[in-house]
Amino acid sequence: MELSAVKDLVRSDLNAVDAVIRARMKSDVELVDQVAEHIISGGGKRLRPLIVVLAARACGYTGSSHIDASAFIEFIHTATLLHDDVVDGSSRRRGRDTANSVYGNQASVLVGDFVYSRAFQMMAAIGSQRVMEIMAEATNVIAEGEVLQLMNARDPGTTQQRYLEVIYRKTAKLFESGAEVAAVLAGASPSLQRALAAYGKHLGTAYQLVDDVLDYRSDPAQRGKNLGDDLAEGKPTLPLIQALRLSEDAVQRETIRNAIEQGGLDQLEPILAAIESTGALEYTRRLAQDEADKALTALHALPETPYKQGLIALARFAVERAF
Repeated sequence: MELSAVKDLVRSDLNAVDAVIRARMKSDVELVDQVAEHIISGGGKRLRPLIVVLAARACGYTGSSHIDASAFIEFIHTATLLHDDVVDGSSRRRGRDTANSVYGNQASVLVGDFVYSRAFQMMAAIGSQRVMEIMAEATNVIAEGEVLQLMNARDPGTTQQRYLEVIYRKTAKLFESGAEVAAVLAGASPSLQRALAAYGKHLGTAYQLVDDVLDYRSDPAQRGKNLGDDLAEGKPTLPLIQALRLSEDAVQRETIRNAIEQGGLDQLEPILAAIESTGALEYTRRLAQDEADKALTALHALPETPYKQGLIALARFAVERAF
């Protein structure tokens, strides 16, 4: 099942989510509106809201609170992107100028705060203590992940374990929380809530691992980012960590270490050669496939519905989009 077909399963829900996003992003402050419109018009896959609406429907939910939940999950994601681009000094995202490059760092940080706080207004309006608990923990874990990534930056001693901890906190935690919130809203059993949370966690991990492969093997025109962006920022993602660990060439290892410590793309070609020769991309892809398989296993607890098939298709999409 193609991603477009998955979205068609819940097209009316997704349209409702987009309407809520636009309505709740509005502000009486003109600059907030301008930055918000820049973000919204940038598009994106809306993968996190898609997980929420599919998971809710797969659990048999027939209400409408999952629409607001999908929107506030996307708001949390959007706020982290606004802050990330400032921290990383990024100028491009999704093939267009970032908000900070257009409106400045100060506006991006402050509008990111606005988006965060709007998300919590929407959570409170749902009136579920459990939903608030899940999301309060998630935002805290995400913030810690940002700090951990900052600590790993330009550190060639970063281990696979440290890297995986960062991507769980920065990426997979929000996938996990969205799927769990959907199950909670649907009144699913505790065991089914745990199963959906596990699905989200493993799906998010697989998705980020493949993103890190794409940073060294993708078409910038299709991805909206430049090849080697993580390397340019001195971020030791798994392909780089694995290449450094496995390379038997002392010059190669030193080149990788220097690139991590200094950032920049001066040595991109020899580093790409090192990553390819050590099988680091294939290793990362296999790890992503393992995570996707765990996500699929977690779905065994769900009854057979088209929405379950949509969740299965998302797990496959997460790893197949690069190959």
